[in-house]
Amino acid sequence: MPEINIRDALQMGHHEALENDPDVLIMGEDIGAYGGAYSVTAGLLDEFGPERVRDTPISEAAFVGAGIGAAVGGLKPIVEYMNLNFALLAFDQMINIGASLRYMSGGQVSVPIVYRAPTGGGIQLAATHSRSYENWLAAIPGMKVVAPSTPADALGLLRSSLLDPDPVLMVEHVLMYQQKGFVPDEHFIVPIGLADIKRPGSDLTIVSYHHAMVTAMEVADKLAARDVSAEVIDLRTLRPLDMPTVITSVKKTNRVLLLEENLKTGGIMGEIAAQIQENAFDFLDGPVVRVGAEDVPHPYNRGLEQSMIPSADKAIAAVSAAYGI
Repeated sequence: MPEINIRDALQMGHHEALENDPDVLIMGEDIGAYGGAYSVTAGLLDEFGPERVRDTPISEAAFVGAGIGAAVGGLKPIVEYMNLNFALLAFDQMINIGASLRYMSGGQVSVPIVYRAPTGGGIQLAATHSRSYENWLAAIPGMKVVAPSTPADALGLLRSSLLDPDPVLMVEHVLMYQQKGFVPDEHFIVPIGLADIKRPGSDLTIVSYHHAMVTAMEVADKLAARDVSAEVIDLRTLRPLDMPTVITSVKKTNRVLLLEENLKTGGIMGEIAAQIQENAFDFLDGPVVRVGAEDVPHPYNRGLEQSMIPSADKAIAAVSAAYGI
C-alpha cells in the first residue's frame, strides 16, 4: 500500500479513466497546458491530446453546458472548476438542466457527468474564492455530492463517480491536496452514500467531512487525554447522506458533535442535526452540538481568517459546555 497525497490519487484516477474508457474526457479552465489550478491534471494533455483534455474559455456557463451536452450525447466528461465559487455562474446548467433531465425525461435521459472543484478557505484567497457551496448543491435532487478527506477515498470516490449515470460533484478542500495516506494496490471503489468510521469510540460521536476531519481527529486526541472516547465519522458523501451510520453511533455514545468548516448557518450539519433529533432524540444526553465557521465572509487577513474557522479548542469548549466532559 503506497503512501501518496490526494493530488497524486486524483491524478491516478484521471489517468486510469482516460486510459481505460475512450468516452471519458476532461474539460475546464487551464486544465491542459497549465495542468490545472492545483496541478491535478498535470501531464495529461501531453499523453492524451487536446481532444480529450480540453482547455476551455473563461466561461463556466459555457463549458458546464457543453459538458452536460456531451454527457447526454454518450460521453463521460469530467468538468473541473478552478474554484467552487465560480460554479455560481453555472448553477442554471447544473441544477435546472443536468440534475433535472432524468426526472423530466421520465428516466429516458441520463447525465453521467462528474464535476470537480476546489473549495474552502484557509489560504488567504478572500471571500470570493473561499466560500463553500457544497451544502447548496447537496440540497438538489438529482445531484450527488462527495467530499473525500483521504487519498484512498479521493481515488475510490472518483471511480464511483465515473460509474454513476447521474451528475456527481466532488469537492476537494484546498488545504487537502497534500494530505497523505495509504492507497491499496488492488483496484477498489468507495461507494457513494457510505460514511466511514475513521476512529471508533464510546463516549461521543463526532461527525465531519473533508478538511474539518483534521480538526475532528485533533478533538478526539485531546478528549482522549481526558479519558473521553470519541467516535469519528467521516461522511464522505453529502448527498445521499449515510444517516444510518450516524444514528447508530449516536445511539451508542448518546452525545454528538457536528463539525464543519462551512458557515454554521445553513450548513449541511443543520440537516444532520434535524435528522438526529427525529430519529435518536431519546438517546441523547444533551443537545446536539454544532460547530462551524463564523457567519462572515472569509477575510483576506490571515489572522482574521483563522479566527473564523472552527478550531479543536472551540469544538472542545462547545462539547464541554453541553455535556460537562
